[in-house]
Amino acid sequence: MKLGLVIDLDTCVGCHACATACKQWNGASAISGPLSDYDPYGDDPSGVWFNRIRHYEVGAYPESKTVNVPMSCLHCEDAACVTVCPTGASYKREDGIVLVDQERCMGCNLCAWACPYGARELDAASGTMKKCTLCADRVHDERLPPEDRQPACVLACPTHARHYGDLDDPQSHVSVLVAERGGFGLLESLGYRPVNRYLPPRQPRPVVDDGPASRASAAEPASALGRLAALARAALGR
Repeated sequence: MKLGLVIDLDTCVGCHACATACKQWNGASAISGPLSDYDPYGDDPSGVWFNRIRHYEVGAYPESKTVNVPMSCLHCEDAACVTVCPTGASYKREDGIVLVDQERCMGCNLCAWACPYGARELDAASGTMKKCTLCADRVHDERLPPEDRQPACVLACPTHARHYGDLDDPQSHVSVLVAERGGFGLLESLGYRPVNRYLPPRQPRPVVDDGPASRASAAEPASALGRLAALARAALGR
């Protein structure tokens, strides 16, 4: 079993709902302990997060596009963070989830340095390392309805850009998505074999040429507003 996430970069709008839902659910998690906030109402608020969203601009104007990339622990099959941990606090379970035993972690930071994805954060309040647990306390809780046995980030996503399941099962929903859309892992050349997969953004559909009127409307407008409108029409295939 390889429980993990599939994230659709084509539909993620970067709203941070996944990050805030994760923060809320794991605020008092029995697995990792509370996620600390530092000076939350001060001039420079900060804190520990399991999930963060990176934003990238790709392409050249006027064909440029913002790609939102949620980042959390990828629960690698050959996790370097587990290998380097001197106390055995970092470990991988049989269901594929990588966790940190808070009782054994001494906050040495070796696992954070070994992780190429920046997925771990040292909690200054507890002195221990924190990371995504894939909501292990939810996904196996038989007291919850089956539809609720998913990570909080998946349930909160308003565009359904996040999917959860067993990536070791070729018939699972997530495996089918990866096969159909060419899902990929981040920095796979490093050999850590990340379980989580990303679905690439789709290319915009071409504008159908219906004659002179269509060609005239597809011509580059003179104003900046007109150019943005033309981009929107092209993206929608209209």
